Amino acid sequence: MNTEASSSPSLEVAAQMAKQSLTTPRLTLRHWIEQDSMPESVVAHAKLKLASSLKVNEEKGTAQKQMAVVDGKIEINNHLLTGNRFEVPWWNGKLRTSFLPQAKPHITRFVPGREGTGLTDRIDSVVNYMKRQNIVVLDHNYGLWYDLRRDDHERTRRRTGDVWGPFYEQPFGRCGEGTAWDGLSKYDLNLPNEWYWTRLKEFADESEKAGLVLFHENYFQHNIIEAGAHWVDCPWRSANNINDTDFPEPVPFTGDKRIFMADRFYDISHPVRRELHRKYIRQCLNNFADNKNVVQLISAEFTGPLHFVEFWLDEIGAWEKETGKHATVALSTTKDVQDAILKDQKRAGLVDIIDIRYWHYKSDGTIYAPEGGKNLAPRQHARLMKVGKVTFNEAYKAVSEYREKYPEKAVTFNAQNYPDMAWAVFMAGGSLPVLPEINDTSFLKDALKMHVEKTGTNSYYKLVKNGLGTIIYCQSKENFALPIAPGVYTLKKIDVKTGKVSVVTNKLKIGDTYQFKDGAEAPEVYWFQTL
Repeated sequence: MNTEASSSPSLEVAAQMAKQSLTTPRLTLRHWIEQDSMPESVVAHAKLKLASSLKVNEEKGTAQKQMAVVDGKIEINNHLLTGNRFEVPWWNGKLRTSFLPQAKPHITRFVPGREGTGLTDRIDSVVNYMKRQNIVVLDHNYGLWYDLRRDDHERTRRRTGDVWGPFYEQPFGRCGEGTAWDGLSKYDLNLPNEWYWTRLKEFADESEKAGLVLFHENYFQHNIIEAGAHWVDCPWRSANNINDTDFPEPVPFTGDKRIFMADRFYDISHPVRRELHRKYIRQCLNNFADNKNVVQLISAEFTGPLHFVEFWLDEIGAWEKETGKHATVALSTTKDVQDAILKDQKRAGLVDIIDIRYWHYKSDGTIYAPEGGKNLAPRQHARLMKVGKVTFNEAYKAVSEYREKYPEKAVTFNAQNYPDMAWAVFMAGGSLPVLPEINDTSFLKDALKMHVEKTGTNSYYKLVKNGLGTIIYCQSKENFALPIAPGVYTLKKIDVKTGKVSVVTNKLKIGDTYQFKDGAEAPEVYWFQTL
């Protein structure tokens, strides 16, 4: 091959190149193969090995980190699972380069042809982000709307389907028929959005290897309450699907602005909507049937009625019976609905985790507990009732009460000011506390096996396990003697903010008490580790 490609050839070279262009085209590999010019001796295969006879050395991967609820605690590889929780963005986003550094990770956000945070996120990048930030739970719900034109919160119908990303994909596919309110084709609620569900499944698989958890919110109540814009592009709205969902059209906006569609949405007596709900719940379960790290929750921002929670749990129970598989279920509702379900022996048996999120005890001794099924969103309830403050003692009380009543169930606390309540949740025997990263791996291994021991005081709280040790959370600066089982211990102290573990005393001999001296900082965490 002549590699000379002069841009200014001589007259002779130009004439030569022109002559070559008129001759037979240069031989390509394809033309050479098609000439069948290989001699028989070269292509004989009688002595070649078959692929099936080759021995393949499979790579030995790391052991799968299995999440489980055991004895009322969420564990992974025999350690109590701790870390922060991250909610995916509900809406909003820009494709400007200046905005992308501010963007937060997402699983089902889609930008055609572009990859990265704020665009179509790489699943492995989301997993790595969580690990770097000490985030152990991704709390996922589908987007408030698909098309960012609706960010203006108007209720007008779009003239065309001329949209641009980022797109917040919905669980349902478009059917290619008709025109929805956003100018695109209508949804078919019987048609799962394969891209959406595949992305969630991929994240569940990859995060399971990393020891992370997916909180899968089946629904997103924000669509059916509050601003009218929340509903106009919703796939369930009659104008947006081909499934005869029988929601009123034109939409009955209150004051030409607000929407109150919850009663109809949660009405399971309607035959069409009931069947659509049933199929959708099954899709939520089937998609993660073999993932141990996926927790099913009924809905983000859920303040709905008891009967819909009962229906949801009944479908889960039926699915488990039919498939022989188990779904890890968290009960995340208002307190009245939560308590009603937990008193129902059959349905309570389907619940693995009690998630305290929509109620809490207040520092003034009262309780903030909106009722379910009142057609108000969480922030609307908060405008009508005094939310109050939550301190260590109130969070501890909420978690410990449920742990005592239902010791076989894990209890998580995601209510008011939840990250700061990490040590309260931990000392009450709760799960998924937002503790700092503890630099001694045996701490969470020992804590998993310990149980709460009542102290009768708010000065200190206690976790114990005979033969293993004791963990003390001390809120007092005064002198006091603390009962400790006789033995020899290594006394360690954990920094409540950084998680750093330091040794105070090696081979500490204790008869039956330990005297805490004056001048101690508060709060402090002491770990008496049995030698």
